[in-house]
Amino acid sequence: MKSIDQWLQLYARDHQHPANKLIHWICVPVIFFTVLGLLWCIPLRLEAKPWINAATVFYVLALAFYFRLSIPLFIGFLLVGGAMLLIHALLYEQIGAQMYLYIQLGLFVIAWIFQFIGHKLEGQKPAFFEDLQFLLIGPAWILHFIYKKIGIDYK
Repeated sequence: MKSIDQWLQLYARDHQHPANKLIHWICVPVIFFTVLGLLWCIPLRLEAKPWINAATVFYVLALAFYFRLSIPLFIGFLLVGGAMLLIHALLYEQIGAQMYLYIQLGLFVIAWIFQFIGHKLEGQKPAFFEDLQFLLIGPAWILHFIYKKIGIDYK
């Protein structure tokens, strides 16, 4: 398995253009949020336990991936992802399942359109074409920059 530095270095290779970086700073968190939101709309037939759904299963698996790469990033994603899941729990109930699905799907598609525009400007294919694990490295790439900015070691 690659180290967190190896993953981030490979990811950074395809994200040099300033406009592409800016697009990723906005769209990667939106995509992460909407993936959780779309998955939140998939119940696992445990009506008495609404927190057990496809989003929480995915989140636990993603946390295991981050835990293997970096404990500080794992903690960051524990907090950020947990907050995102709480937002989904609250909004899903307020908005209703069908409308919530449409909103999440719309945001997801718009964010990916911008991601592809960014990569067109970059002149590089998205990194996940090489390895699907890069879909989880994008959020780590953003969080590691935030950590560096506030003086937290991400390793």
